[in-house]
Amino acid sequence: MLSINSENGYSVARCFLLCSLMPLITAKGNDVESPTKILDADKPPSESQLGLRDVVFVIQSQRNSFHVRQAEKLRKDLLLQTQALQESPPVILLLHTLSDNEGDWSILPLLPNLSSQFGKNSSWIMFLEEDTRVKLQKLHEVLKKFDHRKEWFLGKPLHDEESTIIHHYAFSENPAAFEYPDFSAGWALSIPLVNRLTNKIEEEPLKSDFTIDLKHEVALYIWEDGNGPRLTGVPELCTLPEHNPRAQYCATTVSSQSPLCGQPVKSDNIFVAVKTCKKFHSDRVPVVKKTWGKQASLLEYYSDYADPAIPTINLGVPNTERGHCGKTFAILRRFLSNHVPNTDWLLIVDDDTLISLPRLQALLSCYDSSEPVCLGERYGYGLGQGGYSYITGGGGVSII
Repeated sequence: MLSINSENGYSVARCFLLCSLMPLITAKGNDVESPTKILDADKPPSESQLGLRDVVFVIQSQRNSFHVRQAEKLRKDLLLQTQALQESPPVILLLHTLSDNEGDWSILPLLPNLSSQFGKNSSWIMFLEEDTRVKLQKLHEVLKKFDHRKEWFLGKPLHDEESTIIHHYAFSENPAAFEYPDFSAGWALSIPLVNRLTNKIEEEPLKSDFTIDLKHEVALYIWEDGNGPRLTGVPELCTLPEHNPRAQYCATTVSSQSPLCGQPVKSDNIFVAVKTCKKFHSDRVPVVKKTWGKQASLLEYYSDYADPAIPTINLGVPNTERGHCGKTFAILRRFLSNHVPNTDWLLIVDDDTLISLPRLQALLSCYDSSEPVCLGERYGYGLGQGGYSYITGGGGVSII
């Protein structure tokens, strides 16, 4: 959200970074219709009893009111299932409430907190996304198969089909050799692993680096160049729609419906700003015009060159290969001026972004226009050492 300030001209309110508008990579994973099989050496002793109270659930929630409601629905559903099973209720945490640390969403900075609270009285930390659906009894049965006294990293495995820049071309000779968890299926760490990782973090503070694809980076950190455990694939952790007949073996599924929050935001209440430059006027801009650009009621092209044939608007910011903040801030200034219509939403996209505006309009109906909101693909920098989150522009940025 942007607010006019009589002294400074304008100011940018704190943004809540929420959900991705476009996926950036392709990874492969399968939902397997067969139960987990455990080696005898990895099974818990027969006298070991794992109760639901020994499992700490962490819902990877966000502070925005819509996402808080989604997380609360999941929390209440877990508690209702616990009551039906006549079990002692587990601890269920909403991640956004645990501290004011900006980096908690990247998980690793959160581990010392979890270790200090639950490192001596729990067996598992189970992470869930807001849209993860859980069959609690099945999940309990799955976790009981593993010896919680050992280090375990459980999840639905994904792997790259080819080396990719977003993973810094890791395992380029054999991208499928490294597996990382699909967060939407839920994933789990045994307490011994949480405690050891905490010791490592406290002895060697997390590097001040970029967080781009969290699930891959968490798996790399845990693997520790072969010194730590690899991800153990659990077939019962699934990403099938919750009502899919194939989900009979699944302990987790995903919500089968996109959020329905009322009437979609009207097209004329979204101002679309397309960032381009002269060298892409003849190839990228025509694609936008022939595809999704036709769905926009209010759209302008911003470039380093004014071309009346498109038309484009020169914001006076030269094109640059790295760092595009200058052009973005120029767009924000123009949006706050009297040169464009007054709308609730500003959508900033690159000239090579493909986006479904009708789906975006439906999604935006879930957000309260009285709150400061930024929607986009969330990245981070230096999150382990007081850094910050930001939106990568390639997937599009929506601001209210």
